[in-house]
Amino acid sequence: MKQNEIKAVIFDMDGVILDSETICNRTWLAAAGEMHVDNIEQAMHDCLGTNKADTFAILKKQYGPDFDVQRFMDRTSELFQEIERSEGIPLMPYAKEALEYLQGRYRLALASSTREKVVRRQLSNAGIIGYFETITAGDMVKHSKPDPEIYQLACRSISIPPQDCAAVEDSPNGIRSAYAAGLKPVMIPDKIQPSPRIEQLLWRRYKSLKDLCAEL
Repeated sequence: MKQNEIKAVIFDMDGVILDSETICNRTWLAAAGEMHVDNIEQAMHDCLGTNKADTFAILKKQYGPDFDVQRFMDRTSELFQEIERSEGIPLMPYAKEALEYLQGRYRLALASSTREKVVRRQLSNAGIIGYFETITAGDMVKHSKPDPEIYQLACRSISIPPQDCAAVEDSPNGIRSAYAAGLKPVMIPDKIQPSPRIEQLLWRRYKSLKDLCAEL
């Protein structure tokens, strides 16, 4: 990868910068146990990288119109906040070092399916919010990943064409979103390894943020 190939790097947050997906998995499993919900692992997979509206739609589709999605999501949120308060949300390996290295070399932005208020709180608590020039969040778009809208908006927020931006993602939904928006998708897998179909969409694939920086 040559530096002049891209002008900006747009990061996903959960599973790329913050290890929040590990906590999400814990809360979903706990809430599913309390509410006697089966096959929650499939729902977790399908909802990875989506915003609140699309998550609700996926859960309704999987569990039927009578499933109390609001109650389930409220409970996962309560559990997440308990863990966040008591344990904090750890950074992904080499996250801060990568941001320090990339800042000044590229324009840096964030595109997360999480709500803006939560994104800002979590990045602030982690001490890294200042690295990002702009934040595009899940409640700023109608449909989040895999829809391209969030990355289209993120590119407009820094006034750089999509083809000049790399998108760093960990999930298939995020890769689909970035690819459809015309960015160069970079995958650093976390919970899900890419399928052959997702591999075809990738511009680059790395094992870690450290490996990403080694080529930038």
